[in-house]
This record gives sequence, C-alpha cells and structure tokens, in this order.
Amino acid sequence: MNMIERLVRLWTTSGFMIDGDVMLLLPKLLMIFIGCVLLYLGIVRKFEPLLLIGIAFGMILSNLPGSELFHPGLWAGGGAINYSEVLKSGGILDIFYIGIKLNVFPCLIFMGVGAMTDFGPMIANAKSMLLGAAAQLGIYCAFILALVLGFAPNVAASIGIIGGADGPTAIWLTKILAPDYLAPIAIAAYSYMALIPLIQPPIMKLLTTKEERETKMDQLRPVSKTEKIIFPIVVTIVICLILPPVAPLIGCLMLGNLFTECGVTARLSDTAQNALINIVTIMLTTSVGATAVAENFLKLDTIKIILLGLFAFGFSTVGGILFGKIMYKTSKGKVNPLIGSAGVSAVPMAARVSQMVGQKANPSNFLLMHAMGPNVSGVIGSAVAAGFLLAMFGK
Repeated sequence: MNMIERLVRLWTTSGFMIDGDVMLLLPKLLMIFIGCVLLYLGIVRKFEPLLLIGIAFGMILSNLPGSELFHPGLWAGGGAINYSEVLKSGGILDIFYIGIKLNVFPCLIFMGVGAMTDFGPMIANAKSMLLGAAAQLGIYCAFILALVLGFAPNVAASIGIIGGADGPTAIWLTKILAPDYLAPIAIAAYSYMALIPLIQPPIMKLLTTKEERETKMDQLRPVSKTEKIIFPIVVTIVICLILPPVAPLIGCLMLGNLFTECGVTARLSDTAQNALINIVTIMLTTSVGATAVAENFLKLDTIKIILLGLFAFGFSTVGGILFGKIMYKTSKGKVNPLIGSAGVSAVPMAARVSQMVGQKANPSNFLLMHAMGPNVSGVIGSAVAAGFLLAMFGK
C-alpha cells in the first residue's frame, strides 16, 4: 500500500466519512455545538458545573462519528435489555448507562444528598413543609399542559417532574416511564436548576410587595439530636407505606441523612457525601449526556419539552410564593413569602436566592435558614410527587 492509498484510507475511515455522506454529519455537528454551548455555561458562567460539564461532554462524545462510546441501538425497542451484549459490545458510556437503566445512580445520588442535608430547619418549623408541597404546583400544571399538547400520560408525567427542579428524581422517573425522552428531560431539569438565580428573582419580585420582601423572621428554635435521628426513620416508614414505588429514592435519601445524624457512622457519612456522590455524578452525567444523540434529540418534541420544563419550573416557584403570601397573611406578617420560592428542591441554591432577594429589600434580613426548611422539604416533595405519578401511570 503506497502513501496515497494510505492517505485515502485515512480519510475514508475518518469521522467525516464514516457515515458515507458528509450531509449525515451535520446533525451530529449541531449536537456537538450544543454540547460546547453547555460547556461554556458550565465553565465560564459557572451554571451548575458539576452537572452540566459531564452532561455536555457526554453529549459531545456520543455524537462523534466512529467513537463507539455509546450505542443507542443496544437500548432501543423498549423490550428486555440484553446486558451480556451491552458488556460485550458496548462502549464505556454504555457501561455507565447500566447504572441509570437499573436506577442505581439516582438512588446513590440521593444517598449523598441525604448525607449532606440538614433537616433541622424544617423540623424546627414544620409549617415550612407546606411551602415545599406548594412548590410542586408546576409539576401538575406542566403535566396537564403536556397532555393538552398531545403527549402520552407517561411522557407528560416525566415532563412535569422537571418542575421539582430535582435532576436525580427526573432521571429516576423518566427512565421508568419514558426512557426515550431521558436526554431532553434530564438536560432541561439540570439546566433550569443551574438557571435558578436568573429565573426565580423576577417571579419573586413580581408576586410580592416591597413590604413583604422586607419582612424579618424570628430565629428558629434549636432542634435536638434525638429529633434529627428519629426524623429520617419515621419519614421513611410513613412515606413508603403510603407510596411504596418511591421507596428507593426516599429510603436512600433518609439512610444518607441517618448516617450523618446518628453520630456513630462518620466514615459512612463522609463517603456518601464526598467520594461516592462524586464518582456517581461523573458516571451519571456523562451517560445522561450520551443519550442525546442527534437522531433522538433533534425533534420538535425536544423543543416542547424544554419549554414545558421552563413552564413547570416557573409555576413551581409561583406555587411556593403564593402559599408563602397566604402564610404571611395568616401569621400577621411573621412569614416572609420569599422563602416559598425555595420550596423547589434545588438545594441549597434556591434557599440562597431567597436570601439574596430578601437582603436586597432589607440589608438586615437573614432568610437563609428559614428558606432551608422549604428547600429540603422540596426534596421530599418532589420524590413523593414522582412516586405518585409512577403509581398512577407506571406499568
């Protein structure tokens, strides 16, 4: 083989020609461009970088022709998955994706989140759980709108859960109800989580008066160690008896929290909230991004899902604030309605946004710990909503 033949072979086996037609490469190049935009948002703008960078790079990797890192055909069809074939013929991202397909990664993420979460503010002010529940409004509003737009009930349920602003829960539910829509739903969920500082403040200011935003709240009561230990045990038993399908999420969330609060498993708590969650985040985000292959992602339904996700997230914020205003009235001005916006489960970013907006209205305002109550209750609320939707529309 002479040099010219070698060069011709190099060209014909390159990613530019591997599909046999350069025009077939254009959709993949568009997906690579979208991945680069997401990388910009994660690296330069620092929008949820721990999540967005992995998703974006997984998207780029799976759309590179000839990379053989992810094979959509191994997961298509909706039937039983041949895992031996995946292990034999799959790429590294296919191997990672097994953790999502078996719903292992979202549960392990929840365990780490539980280990990092302090439910003390919610226990100290049990009424804050109502704000966390009210902030799930967007889930059901988006579900209804998705039905109106022609989505099947199982897909509409998966789209609606974006309103909970909880990426692992969105992945967990979508994988079960609508696996073909995993990429756009997961990307929408994580993107809106990252954009909380941009999306929520205008809604918060629109729905509240200056007097309401200036409201200072009394200091929370101390929460005993015994209360913090009993809480995850009781919550697990009660919720899982009412909604058994949500046991994997709630069980892992509360087990992680118990590791931290019981005081005798410091090593397990440290592993759950550091090494374990970091490793799982790498595998989860890259494999979720890998599902965004051009032929599945570049559809009209994807645009609808992105817009419905924004609608869901916006109405979840509205639901929390409106219920906060009700509590402001009934408490005779002792509850700042801004903390209602933290009822979405993006911890602790949503609570920080409540603090930021409140402090702009009144520099002596310190709402962070008060907002953490609805914020952590929103984690439970979104998981419960997912369990309800799964019980209603699962097979």
